[in-house]
Amino acid sequence: MPWTDLLAAATDDCLAALLQQADQDWSRPAHALDWTCRQTLDHLALGLMGYTGLLIARPDDRYITLFASLDPQAPVPACLDGLRIAATLLTSTVRDTPAEARAWHPWGHSDATGFAAMGITELAVHTYDITRALGLPWTPPDSLSTAALARLFPDAPSGHAPSDTLLWCTGRIPLPGLPRRADWQWNGTVR
Repeated sequence: MPWTDLLAAATDDCLAALLQQADQDWSRPAHALDWTCRQTLDHLALGLMGYTGLLIARPDDRYITLFASLDPQAPVPACLDGLRIAATLLTSTVRDTPAEARAWHPWGHSDATGFAAMGITELAVHTYDITRALGLPWTPPDSLSTAALARLFPDAPSGHAPSDTLLWCTGRIPLPGLPRRADWQWNGTVR
């Protein structure tokens, strides 16, 4: 499946899960994070817009200076619209970025597919963080997890469900025989 389709699928799946919980108390802490659910949602929108900006500006040594936050006074459904906008802009940028283009990221200079995988990972793990805190037993779809793992986590352990492996790689859960990671990062370099 093309990366743009994977990113669109991740957006749809994650937003559907988050919308189910829109009437909950989003001021509570997100699962295992120092942020509230609202702050985590804002971080997610900022990240997706940041990846979009990096792919457009293509710096080789720094983040971009554009930050796009969600309105802290807006109701959650409106913020989820903002998240859809950020994800759609990233998807369009991934589609329109030449294959040879590279942009800086602190965890490896990357190409459009790498930034798509980063967007999928961010959507998946932060939707997990928020839904866990709000009482919904959601996990990332295996098809999306498989793609993100293959692109960003070349050292991921085998023999586990892809969604569990992605959650382990990003420090969310332990796996049998593997404790929960305290420190982690992906490898965005082009391979």
